[in-house]
Amino acid sequence: MSAEHQATRRILRQALPPARRLWAAIAFGALSAGCAVALLAVSAWLITRAAEQPALMYISAAVVGVRAFALGRAFFRYLERLAGHDAAFRQLGGIRSDMFARLVPLAPDGLRGTRGGDLLARLAGDVDELQDYALRVIQPLVSAGIVAVLSVAGVFLLLPEAAVGLLVALAGAFVVGTLVNRWAAGSSERRIAPLRAALTDAVLDTVRNVDVLSAFGALPAAQERVRSASERLTAAVRTRAAGLGLTAGAVSLFAGAATIVGLGTGVPALAAGRLDGPQLAVVALLPLAVFEVFGTIPLALGAWRRVRASAERIAEAAPDRVPAGIPVDAADAAGFEAQGVPSVVIAGASATWPDEARPVLHDVDLRLDPGERVLLTGPTGAGKTALAHVLTRLLDVDGRFELGGTAVTDIRQDDVRRVIGLCEQQPYLFDADLRQNLLFARETATDDELLSVLDRVGLGEWTRERGGLDTTVGERGALVSGGQAQRIALARALLADFPVLVVDEPTANVDPAVAVRIVEDILTTAAEDGRTVLLISHTEVPERLITRRIHLESGTLVA
Repeated sequence: MSAEHQATRRILRQALPPARRLWAAIAFGALSAGCAVALLAVSAWLITRAAEQPALMYISAAVVGVRAFALGRAFFRYLERLAGHDAAFRQLGGIRSDMFARLVPLAPDGLRGTRGGDLLARLAGDVDELQDYALRVIQPLVSAGIVAVLSVAGVFLLLPEAAVGLLVALAGAFVVGTLVNRWAAGSSERRIAPLRAALTDAVLDTVRNVDVLSAFGALPAAQERVRSASERLTAAVRTRAAGLGLTAGAVSLFAGAATIVGLGTGVPALAAGRLDGPQLAVVALLPLAVFEVFGTIPLALGAWRRVRASAERIAEAAPDRVPAGIPVDAADAAGFEAQGVPSVVIAGASATWPDEARPVLHDVDLRLDPGERVLLTGPTGAGKTALAHVLTRLLDVDGRFELGGTAVTDIRQDDVRRVIGLCEQQPYLFDADLRQNLLFARETATDDELLSVLDRVGLGEWTRERGGLDTTVGERGALVSGGQAQRIALARALLADFPVLVVDEPTANVDPAVAVRIVEDILTTAAEDGRTVLLISHTEVPERLITRRIHLESGTLVA
């Protein structure tokens, strides 16, 4: 069994509520469907028996039965919906938590080829689709199956040949309905989840970049992409709806056939005295109610295809096994407490991006001693960012990598990242105020400490002019400049108090004058605190601010 198949089965097991809750919903569903069948049977008997004008005492029980079954149908239907949806919805939270937990170790390098909109669709829409596993697959199959068997048994007690005809009609409806549903709606049901993801991705991409698209006149093309994705999804949904209609029509034909068989066998039995008039009405009309309940079974198989397609997409996004190239904590990994600023040693190390075959780093030897301020240069694509990710354990490494004399494979990744911090080339700012964007680095920091660290990175006056720590930065930092975003990221790194700080291209999105000031702020602040800094930059850096330079070329450090 493949790993993907195992992951899909695991997700489907997670989507299934506990037996106690599931069987409660199934029982209420069977009672509701049974009341519906019994209501028609008793009503048919009552009407035909009343036409014979018997004494009221002979039909009073049937009158009570009609009322009881009418109320019971609605009552048990409500309980079935309540119990079933409560059980199914409880499972969704656990599935999302598990999916998120499996995605965390993959981020960011394990998700390099995944688009945000598609991932959002899997986390939201595909997980929501799993509720149908219990509600529209398991429950209808079991509840309708129980009612169908009991109904055939009931008809058998009245007229065996009519029961045989009903059983044959039910079997035919199951086979034909399933084949029609598969033919008319099968492909569209499997395509709905990917098409929904494509639409979500197109909408999200357009909304996030609407200002840039407008500035370059590309907004109409983006809108056309959204419109095209919407039309494809709409077409698939319509095809599925047509398939459901054809399935219902096929089942209705067999319901009519079962009624005809009931009349065809019941009339001779009535003439022979084996049935009376009210019993004939029951034999003839009961199949209509049975097929109303049974009609959910072919549709349940269609729902199964949708559920399985969503489970496969979730398993693909959050696999059971972490892909090669993504570090995983060893079973015996221990905690690590840095005493001061530890040394960092990498020897004979190679690394490969998870979605690539060729290594991006080759036999890299690097040593960072406590308090060093090292400038790393190199052309675009040389592997500088990969080295930064290796140092922060976002990317696995083949070779020796020691932190303070201890192999990083013997240290929990979270402990490595508490020692070595990364300021990324494009720092992420949350759509919140400045205070919240800083507090996640150290949630116990006071406002005075936040203002102090902003002063250290040259944003103190700017913060006061903007209204203090309550000023918003916008989604992804849309309300601040590139230089301000880099300084906020540096402030977060200082609050986190990383002994070793890796800064990846802090001047990539700012003008030259601001770039020089940012580099000086980073290295001057590091020198004051005695921390180690590896600065990755194309900007020229004064020799007085660094202790040495290294150069990366085609994934290899050169002198």
